[in-house]
Amino acid sequence: MSEVDLDPVIHSASRLRVVATLAALERGDRVSFPRLRDLLDMTAGNLSTHLRRLEDAGYVTQTKTHVGRTPATYVALSATGRLAFERYTHTLTELLKGAQE
Repeated sequence: MSEVDLDPVIHSASRLRVVATLAALERGDRVSFPRLRDLLDMTAGNLSTHLRRLEDAGYVTQTKTHVGRTPATYVALSATGRLAFERYTHTLTELLKGAQE
């Protein structure tokens, strides 16, 4: 296997961190944008850019709502995103096994 087999949307270090963090949530769970930003120690603009790319690929969903009068955004890994992450980690594991042989 080669690096070409790794999903280029997930393979970016920042997007990999985002997807791995969201994959750690139970299916159907979501996290608020500020909490995710803090967990990843990213700026809002940087996180937004990566989330947009992941959303365009169908890997994450963003739900915009209000808590009282305050806007709130919640982020979740979609079923497609979870499958893509599982494939990514499987491919990476196989690639690493091949490198050890």
